[in-house]
Amino acid sequence: MNYIYLMILFSFIQILLINKKLMFLMTQNSLFMLSLLILMNKPLFFSFKIYWNFFIDQFSFPLIILTIWIMSLMFMTLIKMNFKLIYLINLMFMTLNLLLTFISMNLFLFYIYFEISMIPTFLLIIGWGNQFERIEASLYMFMYTIFASLPMMIILILMYNNLNHLNLIMLMNMNYINNLYMYMYMLLSFLIKLPMFFFHLWLPKAHVEAPVTGSMILAAIMLKLGGYGILRSLMFMNKLNMKFNLIIITFSMIGAILISLICMKQIDMKMLVAYSSIVHMSMMLSSLMIFSQLSMLGSLMMMISHGLCSSAMFCLVNITYERSKSRSMILNKGLMNLMPSLTLLWFMTCIFNMAAPPSMNLFSEIFMINSISSWSMMMITPLMLLSFFSVLYSMFLYCSTQHGYINKNMFIFNMINIREFIMISLHLIPIILMILFI
Repeated sequence: MNYIYLMILFSFIQILLINKKLMFLMTQNSLFMLSLLILMNKPLFFSFKIYWNFFIDQFSFPLIILTIWIMSLMFMTLIKMNFKLIYLINLMFMTLNLLLTFISMNLFLFYIYFEISMIPTFLLIIGWGNQFERIEASLYMFMYTIFASLPMMIILILMYNNLNHLNLIMLMNMNYINNLYMYMYMLLSFLIKLPMFFFHLWLPKAHVEAPVTGSMILAAIMLKLGGYGILRSLMFMNKLNMKFNLIIITFSMIGAILISLICMKQIDMKMLVAYSSIVHMSMMLSSLMIFSQLSMLGSLMMMISHGLCSSAMFCLVNITYERSKSRSMILNKGLMNLMPSLTLLWFMTCIFNMAAPPSMNLFSEIFMINSISSWSMMMITPLMLLSFFSVLYSMFLYCSTQHGYINKNMFIFNMINIREFIMISLHLIPIILMILFI
C-alpha cells in the first residue's frame, strides 16, 4: 500500500508542477514504476477492493504490462510536441481506457471501454496528423469500428435479457451462443479491430496519417484489443466455433498471403510496416480460432512480441522521417553510411519481425504453426508461404533503406541521439528477455 500512496503523491505533484517538461518526465517515470510494481506482483488493483467488476488473469496480465510499457515509451517521442498539456491528457485518458478494457469482468463494461478507447485515437489522428488526408483516415477508422460494434451491443442486450447478468467468469464454458448470426455479429467488431483481411482498409490509412505516438498505440495495443475480445468471446461460444472456425481460418490465411505480396510492392516504409501488422495478426487469428491451450499461448505471445516489435519499427521510421522528411524507400537509401549505429537497431528489429532467434516472435510462431498444422495438415503449405514471405518483405525493408547509394540531396543529416537509442532498445530488450519466462 505504501507504493500506491507514493504514486498518488507523485500524481498530485505533477498537477502542481509549473514546468511542463518536468510534468511529462514525472508521468513517464510513474508509468515505468507502475509496470515494474505489477511485475513484482504487488496487488495494486485489489488493494482498493474494486475486484467486483474487475479482475486480472493470465490473459489480461501480459497485455496490461504491454500497455503501460508502450505508453511510458511514447513519452520519449513527445519532444516535437513541445510538451502540450492537452496531448498529455489525451494519452493518459487513452491509457486509463485501455487498462479498464483489459481488466473488465463485465461484458457490457468491456464493450463501453472498448468503444471509448477509439475516441482518443481519433483525436490523435485528426488533431496531430501530418497531412490533410488525416480527416479521411480518421473517419474511415471511426465508421468501420462504430458501425461494426452496433450488432455486438444488440447481442449483449439479448444476452442480458435472457441471463440477467454479463459476468465473464460465469459465462466461461457456458456455450450460451448457439446461433450462427449471433456468432458472426459477436466476432465482427473484433475482426475489424484486429483487423482481418477484407476489413483492413482503415488501418493503412490511419497509420500513414497518424503521428508516431498514434502509430505506436495503434500497432502495439489497439490491434490487440481485437484479439483479446475474440479470446474472451470464444470462451462462451466455443461449441459453435468448432463448426465454423474453418471459414475464418481459411480467409485469414489466404488474406495474410495476399497482404504479404502487397508488402513487397510498397515504397512507403510506414505502409509496409502497417501491412506487415495485418499479416501477423491474421496468423494470430488463425491460431486463436483453434482455441487449444497451445494455440492460445502462441497467440498471446504473438500479441506481446508483435506489439513491441511493430512499435519499434514505427519509431525507426519516424526517426528516419524526421531527418530526411520522406518515408519513401527510394529516397532513404544508404542510411548505413549516414547512421551506422541506427543500422544495428534496424537489423535487429527486422529480424525480430521475421521471427528469427533469439526473439519471442520465434517461439510464438513455432507454437502457432504447431497448433495450426495439428488442426489440419492442409495448412502446412500456406504456413510455409507465410513464413517465407515474412522473411522476404522484412529483408526488403532493411536492404532498401540501409544499402545502396546515398541521396545527393541529404546535405544535413543529424545523427541518432541517446534518447532515440534508449527508446528503441527498450522495445527490443524485453522481446529477448521474455524468452526466459516461457
